[in-house]
Amino acid sequence: MGNNVNKMSALLIATIASFLTPFMGSSVNIALPAIASEFATDAILLSWIPTAFLLTSAMFAVPFGRIADIHGMKKVFTSGIIIFTIASFLSAMAPSTLALIGFRVLQGIGSAMIFVTGLAIITSAFPPQERGKAIGINIAAVYTGLSLGPVLGGLITHYIGWRSLFYLMVPFGLLVIVLVFWKLREQEWAACKGEKFDLPGSVIYSTALVLVIFGFSSLPDIWGIAAIIAGVLLFLGFIRLELSIASPVLDMTLFFKNRAFAFSNMAALINYSATFAVTFLLSLYLQYVKGLSAQNAGLILIAQPIMMAIITPFAGRLSDRYEPRIMASVGMALVTLGLLIFAVISAQTTFEYIIIGLIVLGIGFGLFSSPNTNAIMGSVERRFFGVASATVSTMRLVGQVLSMGIAMLIFALLIGRVQILPAQYPALIQSIQITFIIFAVLCFGGIFASMARK
Repeated sequence: MGNNVNKMSALLIATIASFLTPFMGSSVNIALPAIASEFATDAILLSWIPTAFLLTSAMFAVPFGRIADIHGMKKVFTSGIIIFTIASFLSAMAPSTLALIGFRVLQGIGSAMIFVTGLAIITSAFPPQERGKAIGINIAAVYTGLSLGPVLGGLITHYIGWRSLFYLMVPFGLLVIVLVFWKLREQEWAACKGEKFDLPGSVIYSTALVLVIFGFSSLPDIWGIAAIIAGVLLFLGFIRLELSIASPVLDMTLFFKNRAFAFSNMAALINYSATFAVTFLLSLYLQYVKGLSAQNAGLILIAQPIMMAIITPFAGRLSDRYEPRIMASVGMALVTLGLLIFAVISAQTTFEYIIIGLIVLGIGFGLFSSPNTNAIMGSVERRFFGVASATVSTMRLVGQVLSMGIAMLIFALLIGRVQILPAQYPALIQSIQITFIIFAVLCFGGIFASMARK
């Protein structure tokens, strides 16, 4: 009975925490026009409000995953919730765009600690034959957060103001902290206790990631190209270092010797790179081009995550019984179709057309995500659960940052550093069309990555 209580408590706590961060992300996306209006922010700086959060989360995911394996997942998870809660409060009080971006960086650090430990705690608490169902429930909570984010975010932004979105996270964060100390006070997971932490590798990894993402967002400027080259060289040095030491922050042999792990992570990276900016782009389209309020735009955007929340638990349960590769590949194909639907969007596009595209995307992503995640976590030994969870989170976060980076690059080339006013609407529509074409091509390649694993 005690073990069952621990399983259910771990699932409850990790699931609540997994709800908070996507809710925060999707609700802030819908509030971006209101933030831009208050601070008179240009399009490029505005896009750094979600990007700074994602980039910081990606930077720290792998190091904190390793720290969790060594010192305990519950410790890292609890510290992450505390940091996330404090950062949310500070973000609500931000006096400027730059201050808000700074507080979002701190929020990203806390989120990284939550991301990498939540899934690992569930994987550690549940036996393999129950793991897919538990992961499906956890991922469904993520999509529920995505579902409620645009709707509640739109309502809150419209009636109370965008700052209330950040204030809302504070009581939820405090609730999770109380539950951890109440339900899991005697529980801890540390499969690599006593091993050394690879600080040089962590610094090189984080620096390389920042250089690549910063460079990508600065293209076509010469400094952007230089930053990407420097970042790639650092990544190569990181791989060489990790292969040569006894306790690496990221065991690279998992990628070279584990086909299922490598291709499942590649598929996840491609999928998130092609899908994350969808809400950002459609939020701007619906509010600027279509003239909808934040509230009404959120009601339309809810179609995609609702389908995700419905499909994901069933897909996770089925992946315990059947080959997840086929299910995930079908999901990737549907996502490609959904992206192509938006590649021809225009000022005259009907709301019904947009909702159909969002439904197709939601079904595809629901079929892909939990089977793919179950395949990753089930392909490694228990001692690698923290690192594998961190890798899942890193693929998601890096993919999300790349997705925003692609959108930022197209915006920089076609719109420039100006506020989005009616004169820029034709360029905004063209930017959205080009971005969706790029995303569709990426996702089409992801179908083959998904099928390539055994």
